[in-house]
Amino acid sequence: MSTNTREQFRPPNHPHEHFILTTVVGSYPKPKWLNRARDLYHGDLDVTAADRASDEPRGGFDVDVDFDERNWQEAKDDASRLITLEHERAGLDAVVDGEMRRNEMVEYFAHRIAGYEFNGPVKVWGHNYFDKPSVVDAVEYDETWLVDEFEFTNEVASRPVKVPITGPYTLANWSFNEHYDDGEALAYALAELVNLEVEKLVEAGARYVQIDEPALATTPDDHAIVGECLELIADGIPDDVRLGLHVCYGDYSRIYPEILDYPIHEFDVELCNGDYEQIDVFTEHEFTKDLALGVVDAHVAEVEPVSEIKENVKRGFEVVPPERLTVSPDCGLKLLPREVAYGKMENMVTATREVEAELDAGQIEVGAPARADD
Repeated sequence: MSTNTREQFRPPNHPHEHFILTTVVGSYPKPKWLNRARDLYHGDLDVTAADRASDEPRGGFDVDVDFDERNWQEAKDDASRLITLEHERAGLDAVVDGEMRRNEMVEYFAHRIAGYEFNGPVKVWGHNYFDKPSVVDAVEYDETWLVDEFEFTNEVASRPVKVPITGPYTLANWSFNEHYDDGEALAYALAELVNLEVEKLVEAGARYVQIDEPALATTPDDHAIVGECLELIADGIPDDVRLGLHVCYGDYSRIYPEILDYPIHEFDVELCNGDYEQIDVFTEHEFTKDLALGVVDAHVAEVEPVSEIKENVKRGFEVVPPERLTVSPDCGLKLLPREVAYGKMENMVTATREVEAELDAGQIEVGAPARADD
């Protein structure tokens, strides 16, 4: 995919000749009141006798309130609107709603795919549990997954909206397979469904879709399966729709340069948390895709200073020229305090705009990206 899909995301009033696309990977901290609303909607208030005996409703809420579907939808709409506008206030070029309507990246989709069922949570590590679904029948596309979410966000936003969607390999790998011959067959069947969803998103106006495949980081030898899945996903999608792939931290040398054959425009990597120790991996062969580089650490609850982030942005020039660089946090920000997440985004945008200005002024020299064998 050599089509330049980047310029459609340049703001019309962009102050610099150079343009480095700024965005987020996807998830963002939910407002605490949204989690409270979720508790009310599901009726799981865990009300004790002491709570009922108290004159003051627990947490300031009437524990007997009838919080129905309409109230729950309003709460999700309000949260999506709030976070979308928060992303715009931070200055991001492509925004998302922070996945306010999603509970978990596999469970959310499994609830919407015929052929899945749930049998209760599975312990993952420590005291953490995951409601791991089972595939018990042929998976089928029964309803749209993200179109309503995109249309709402797109109506709220004045900037382009990116749509993150969990990829078929992860949907298969993080589920119990009780129907298909193997995980590979399940992944391909799911890829066809993802293709249908991306087609529906494109019809609704989406121009930036990111496929999330965190499972590839833990099973990198399956990179060929992911590539075949992406071929199925990209089939029939217009060339002007930007397709990205996000892979969480792992040993990238086990999937590079193979990912260069994937039908994507942008490869999103998590390198900041590892102090860019693996950036040389991407100079061993010419990097022919756009690079989406994490420049703030999603795992550290501190806001990096602008000066530090600027240096991180410049690390991207070791692999690609500025016109092929996207910057974002390393990964989703949902586990951070909200004020920290916002501070990271705001400083990231400020740092990027300062780097652009320095590029315009000729203060940063960018030649051909270095090769490891040079």
